[in-house]
Amino acid sequence: MANILLKASLETLYMVFFASLFSIIIGIIPAIILTLSAPDGLKPNKPLYEILSFLINVFRSFPFVILMVVIIPLTRALAGKSIGTTAAIVPLTVSAIPFIARIFETSLRETNAGIIEAAKSFGANNLQILFRVYFKESIPRMLNGIVLLIINLLGYSAMAGTLGGGGIGDIAIRYGYQKYSTPYLIVCSLILIIFVQFVQSLGNYIVKKMS
Repeated sequence: MANILLKASLETLYMVFFASLFSIIIGIIPAIILTLSAPDGLKPNKPLYEILSFLINVFRSFPFVILMVVIIPLTRALAGKSIGTTAAIVPLTVSAIPFIARIFETSLRETNAGIIEAAKSFGANNLQILFRVYFKESIPRMLNGIVLLIINLLGYSAMAGTLGGGGIGDIAIRYGYQKYSTPYLIVCSLILIIFVQFVQSLGNYIVKKMS
């Protein structure tokens, strides 16, 4: 059991790490566009904001299990196969992008308007305001969002395991459910709980230091 669970735990960490990394890198782009084009943004553009916001809401509405099936062609094109630990990173990333984009947008738009106006009065251009005001003021909030993202992805990775994605979810299904092994179910659940608690505690510590 120890060897099986160790391998599954490493697979789960592998999936969550790369899905988090890719979704953050990609998700920051629509977040910036939404922040700038919002009615109170630096470059208001209502049609662009409404369309992009609608698309993000649509993708956020997809249940993860259905999304995994719908994007199988994309998964196969990017990963070379539709099942396996590496393949599971694709649907995990796709599901996380709209989630983190919305969190980043909210974090950026919560920046104090007075600070933005002060930066404008000192002659800062939009690019300087974006990176030196919006981002600088939003780092603790964005870090909190990343913690939520990782915790959500841990849960999604377990669901991915039920469809051949590997990891803790795969072990829970194959050994715990299909072979009626209660110890496997209990230990798999405990591992996920420990992962979540560790991520949340580490995230709280980092946010406290950054604040």
